[in-house]
Amino acid sequence: MKQKIVIKVQMTCDKCRSKAMSLVAATGGVDSVELAGDAKDQVVVVGEGVDSIKLTSALRKKVGPAQLVQVGEAKKKEEKKPDAVVAEYPWHYYYPPHGQPVSVVYEQRPDNTCSIM
Repeated sequence: MKQKIVIKVQMTCDKCRSKAMSLVAATGGVDSVELAGDAKDQVVVVGEGVDSIKLTSALRKKVGPAQLVQVGEAKKKEEKKPDAVVAEYPWHYYYPPHGQPVSVVYEQRPDNTCSIM
């Protein structure tokens, strides 16, 4: 059974957030880690067989004050199926507008040599 653990950790800078994320991600049984909350001060861990008490105490030792907020069963996110998209393909070809024909004039060189070389 997968469980969802929410831990509030006092993190003041991006370095602290990175340290907390790497510490949690290195823990055995963790499937995903993300930051939540308005101030990005909550670490949300989803995994199977993760000890929430040991994880909270490790965060206290390595990062700073931590408080276990919630432990519960992880609910599967319902995948939202996209509505059927009907592609409208024009079955006719687009041609340039009719107008005056374009004329191209080629000039020959008097010495019959190639102008490229």
